[in-house]
Amino acid sequence: MSEWLRLVILIGLGGVGVTLLATGFARLLAEDRRLARAFSAGLETRPDAVIIAHGSGRGVALSLVAQRIVTVWDAGGWRLVYPLDELLGVELDLDGHVSARTMRGEPRRLLDRSTGAEHEVRLRFLFDEPRHPDFELTLWPCKPVKGGPTRPRDAIAEANRWIARIETVLRRTGGALTLGAAPAVQPPASPAADHGADLFAEAAEEEDEDELTD
Repeated sequence: MSEWLRLVILIGLGGVGVTLLATGFARLLAEDRRLARAFSAGLETRPDAVIIAHGSGRGVALSLVAQRIVTVWDAGGWRLVYPLDELLGVELDLDGHVSARTMRGEPRRLLDRSTGAEHEVRLRFLFDEPRHPDFELTLWPCKPVKGGPTRPRDAIAEANRWIARIETVLRRTGGALTLGAAPAVQPPASPAADHGADLFAEAAEEEDEDELTD
């Protein structure tokens, strides 16, 4: 009887161990964790802001201290890193129509639709780089995940916040710069906490003004 009991206990412990191991691997290979590792590797620091198209394995992150923005796809399998001064702008596409945008050297185009998209919400980043001039995130439809959008309106609101954020970044990195002009001389970067807090506090004020009403 005691040997049978020991056998049952060993089998039980083995099952628990396999479950824990499988759970650990699943978490390690989860999309958000793989993207997070790719963001940190590309920026060589922790990102100040991140946006993920859940279920597509694609995302974008930026660092104000590193003065870089990284685009990642294939759940972290591939990435491209751009200097922030190569970021030309970003535009929000709702069901095939550009509904909001901000670009270097242009006034910001505010969101002109208060209703949700019927089919797609896309955010497109534009760069001054001939070989890889853009990067697109499909924010809706998306895979249902904790913290992700549950309706098109949520995806639109997140995209609109990023447009306000990018507008602030463009101003800080030479907003009047147009394609082909010499890059502006950048002042020394201030510490991460202060620089990031000041910039995104400014963007947050603009986000509050642009917040969609239910």
